[in-house]
Amino acid sequence: MSKETLVLLPGLLCDDAVWVHQRHAMGQRVDTVVPNYAELGSIEGMARKVLAEVTAPVFSLAGHSMGGRVALEIVRMAPQRVRRLALLDTGYEPIAAGEAGAQEREKRMKLLEHAKAHGMREMGKLWAPGMVHPDRLASPLFNEILDMIERRTPEQFEAQINALLGRPDAGPVLRKLHCPTALICGREDAWSPYARHEAMSHMVPTQWVTLHAVEHCGHMSTMEQPKAVSALLDMWLSRD
Repeated sequence: MSKETLVLLPGLLCDDAVWVHQRHAMGQRVDTVVPNYAELGSIEGMARKVLAEVTAPVFSLAGHSMGGRVALEIVRMAPQRVRRLALLDTGYEPIAAGEAGAQEREKRMKLLEHAKAHGMREMGKLWAPGMVHPDRLASPLFNEILDMIERRTPEQFEAQINALLGRPDAGPVLRKLHCPTALICGREDAWSPYARHEAMSHMVPTQWVTLHAVEHCGHMSTMEQPKAVSALLDMWLSRD
């Protein structure tokens, strides 16, 4: 009997390093796949690429940060293919209207300009401190995150910024979910706060959703508290 497929979607400027512990922890149980978004510039395009490349007709799906938005778009496009859904440190709302949206756009474009002028790692030194719990800023883990950012190019950064600025409203997807759904968030996530995941949990039909806070943890939950996250995902994979 073949193993179930688990598709693991990384976030902005991330790669399979985000999911190393989870792949190792669950590798005996499931076949894991970590897609690459290449230089695609829309959430919809990323979702179509994943659906085209994953050969399993039905799979479990976990997305971290921007990957959670891609996961929700996959569910919108092909709900019959998603057996379970896990959303980690993510969001669902489109870019805000008016001044708030303009400020988000300006901040992202300034980071892109810095990346083009000074390189991805230097940009990461400005951007990444908000990604982790403050206790981890001087840790080897923070250097791993900078290494991961450095593996990306300004062109990929620009494409993914455009994808996020044009992100769709995934609220309707959350309200229509009918598969086991886990919402997981670092307690101290400053980018995608736990309160947002609480709000998301109220949007999903009650019989399907579980909500989990990962303690002493920022935005990069899969790397910051890998054992805790792997345990939560292992429990989620047992749900039908």
